[in-house]
Amino acid sequence: MKGKTILFVFLISGLLISGVSADDKKDVAQVVESGYFNGAFNGLDTQSMAKAFHPDFAIFSAKGKELGRYPIDAWIKGIEKRKSDPGFDQNRAKMDCKIVNIDVTGNCASVKVEIGKDGKLIFTDYLSLLRFEDGWKIVAKVYHRHK
Repeated sequence: MKGKTILFVFLISGLLISGVSADDKKDVAQVVESGYFNGAFNGLDTQSMAKAFHPDFAIFSAKGKELGRYPIDAWIKGIEKRKSDPGFDQNRAKMDCKIVNIDVTGNCASVKVEIGKDGKLIFTDYLSLLRFEDGWKIVAKVYHRHK
């Protein structure tokens, strides 16, 4: 029991020294789950996306020697268009989304997520978040598409 107490005190001390609380990770996870998983993928809830993503957010990708940039407003418009398609079946479009890792340092966070379907990994995404006066916001994404 004494060893567990010492380990607990050590872990809490490390969090306090680093300025990271368990609430920070919980808050970051909440933003990712509500605004990213539910917003962009499974719920297609663009209002949740608007709350979770900073207006200057973009998805960045390598395009030859160029840096591709897909802004949040274009992504939201694409989701709205997809939802309005009479042939769209939201249940069939559901994805398996999971947070692999959350790393928080002060007002910055990085989240690694995996997106899959039918047991197959499709994307590994890396989200960058910053804490603003009104809470955590997703500010950027880079990703790898698995073959």
